[in-house]
Amino acid sequence: MTITIVIPIKPGLVPQAVERLSRLVWPSDQLELLVAEGTNPSRQRNEAVQQASGEIIYFLDDDSQVVPDCLQRIVEHFRDPQVVAVGGPSLTPDGDSLLQRAIGAVLSSPLGTGGVRNRYQSVGVVRETSERELILCNLAVRREAFLACNGFDERLYPNEENEFLDRLVASGGRLLHDPQLAVERSQRPHLAAFVKQMFRYGRGRARQTRMAGFSGLMPFAPLGLVFYVVSLLLWREPLWRLPLGAYAAACLLCGLRAAVKARNPLFVVLLPALFPLLHLANGIGLLAGFLLPLPRQTCYKQSAVTVRRLGLTDQ
Repeated sequence: MTITIVIPIKPGLVPQAVERLSRLVWPSDQLELLVAEGTNPSRQRNEAVQQASGEIIYFLDDDSQVVPDCLQRIVEHFRDPQVVAVGGPSLTPDGDSLLQRAIGAVLSSPLGTGGVRNRYQSVGVVRETSERELILCNLAVRREAFLACNGFDERLYPNEENEFLDRLVASGGRLLHDPQLAVERSQRPHLAAFVKQMFRYGRGRARQTRMAGFSGLMPFAPLGLVFYVVSLLLWREPLWRLPLGAYAAACLLCGLRAAVKARNPLFVVLLPALFPLLHLANGIGLLAGFLLPLPRQTCYKQSAVTVRRLGLTDQ
C-alpha cells in the first residue's frame, strides 16, 4: 500500500517534521513526501493530493512529530475497505514551556473543549469515531475517497477537515481514531497567540455550520457564555450571578485536577485563567463567523500553490 505524506507550509519555510519522518522505516518506492507552499492551506492540500501517487494520503502540519510506527498503524487500519480516514491525537511535548503545557491541559480537559478533547490526549482504544476526535495535523485519508468527495472546501480554514469528514461519513465511509497514532506539536507560545487560535477555531466552526448545517449544539456553548457575560453588565440581579460562581468553581476544580495529574501546583493558578480565555475567545469567534460574510469561493482560486517532492533525507 503506497503512502503520500502531504505538508502545507508558508512560502520560504522548511517543515520541521521532515527530520523525524526521515527516520521512518518504509520501502522508498512506496512512500513520497509532498510539501505544498502557499497561503491557503486548504487549497495547498487539495493541489498536493491531485499530484500525489499514493493510495493513502497522510496529512501532517509542518511541525508534526510522528511516532515511529505511524505508517504501519495506518496501513493496518486501511486493510478494512470500509475505512476511509484514520487519525490520532496531537499531544503537547514534555519540553514545552509551563504556559504551553497548561494550554495543553486545558485543551484536553472536558471543561475546556468537551467532546473534542481527545484530539489532544491519548486515551482509550482504537474506535470508530466522528470528526469530533480527528485533527488535520495527523490525519490519513484514502486518496480515492478524498477525490470522490471533492476534497476540502477552500473557503474554510480552519475546520476544513471537519466539514470534509462529515461528507465522508455521509458517503458511507468509516472513520477511526487510534490514540497511539499520535503526533507531538507545541502549543502556542504566548497568550495572544492562544486567544487568536481559539477565536479562529470558533469562527471556523460558525462558517462550517453556515455552509454545511448544524451537527450538534455543544460546540456553541462558548457563544452562550459570551451572551451571559454581556447580560451581567445589563442585569445586576444577584441571583443572575450564581451561574458565574458555578463556572468559576468548575474552573478551579478542573485546575486542581490537572495540577494533581501533571504534578504541577502552578496549574491551579494558570488553568482557571485559561478556561475563560479559551471559551470567550472561541465564543466571540463563533459570533464573528455567524455575522460576517462568508469568503467567496472564487477569491482563493488566485492563490498560487507550489508542490515540491522531497526525499525523506532532505532537511
